[in-house]
Amino acid sequence: MNAQLPESTDVLIVGAGPAGLALATALAGQGVDAVLVDKAASGANTSRAAVVHARTLEVLREIGVSDELVSLGITVPRFTVRDRDRILLTVAFDDLPTDFPYTLLVPQDVTERVLLDRLRAAGGTVHRPYEVTNIEQSSTGVTATTADGRRIRASYAVGTDGMHSTVREHSGISFTGDTYAQSFVLADVRLDWAGAADEVSLYFAPAGVTVVAPLPGGRHRIVATVEEAPEHPAIPDIQALLDTRGPRAHPATVTDLVWSSRFRVHHRLADRYRAGRIFLAGDAAHVHSPAGGQGMNTGIQDALNLAGKLTAALRDGAPETVLDAYEAERRPVAEEVVAFAHKMTRIATVGNGPLRSLRNTALRALDWVPAVHHTMAMNLSELAGNVTK
Repeated sequence: MNAQLPESTDVLIVGAGPAGLALATALAGQGVDAVLVDKAASGANTSRAAVVHARTLEVLREIGVSDELVSLGITVPRFTVRDRDRILLTVAFDDLPTDFPYTLLVPQDVTERVLLDRLRAAGGTVHRPYEVTNIEQSSTGVTATTADGRRIRASYAVGTDGMHSTVREHSGISFTGDTYAQSFVLADVRLDWAGAADEVSLYFAPAGVTVVAPLPGGRHRIVATVEEAPEHPAIPDIQALLDTRGPRAHPATVTDLVWSSRFRVHHRLADRYRAGRIFLAGDAAHVHSPAGGQGMNTGIQDALNLAGKLTAALRDGAPETVLDAYEAERRPVAEEVVAFAHKMTRIATVGNGPLRSLRNTALRALDWVPAVHHTMAMNLSELAGNVTK
């Protein structure tokens, strides 16, 4: 049975995806009263985001979930960038300055389940289904109204409610950016193929980029840009992508489709992360191409950074101005991630023959430069500027 929505709290969190769950868990663990609401009747049961990078595992250790996540996923020590059978660039993570020198592949529904279990162990829960339709704020607090007319007052509110954030809309914060012309195919499949089981492969092709990544249970995640994806991509659709973009020498065959979807991708960044007593985190603050698998990661890192500052302000008596540091610290990170993902997507989708040849030659030349490998690994893992070991 869902918990009754209280009338007041210290922190209202709207949106129970990974960022909202991480924020609520961290606050509950520090004894801060927080209410997490979501408009869906139940949590997601599909994998969606599947990559957890090293920096995210570092910050998730603060709430005691990293080890469990690692035990439930597959550790991948490298990414390869390919043009059919030719390796253009290898990005290895095994020399990263971290206790987690790899990328973890674990379905998002598993990540959310682990976070929810930890939230409940800390005494919290998700209040469902409550759709926040309006938020007003004063100098002393925030009042949210739900679709069924309930009202809840809080000292602060945080929008972790995704790209179409109601919280952001009512905060007056602009969401600047654009939409990619292509649509994206997302699918979990079972494959018969000779590819490495501990590698994420990015196939560059004139028609778009295709990512093949291993998942627990013998599945693979496929992410691909296409001009216009079908609403529910079927096995022939996924097979066609692999046939025209994937390996030629040892072709991959789709033997089973577990789940599929299509979506359009934006590259957008909130102009601000704070408006008075309202904050944004996760996809409510930034969205971008999934080329590097960094979206969920950046959002979780937002959440745990903000949790520390809200705890300092509400529990430890720190001046309210400590909260200003959240935007100063986290928005530049998202700005770099959005730009990096956009650049990767543009490079991946070069369709002109001579330009494609030039790109491939340049990438193969860069593959001989150790500093390039290290820089790419640091950027993808989001450890750049955040080394803790």
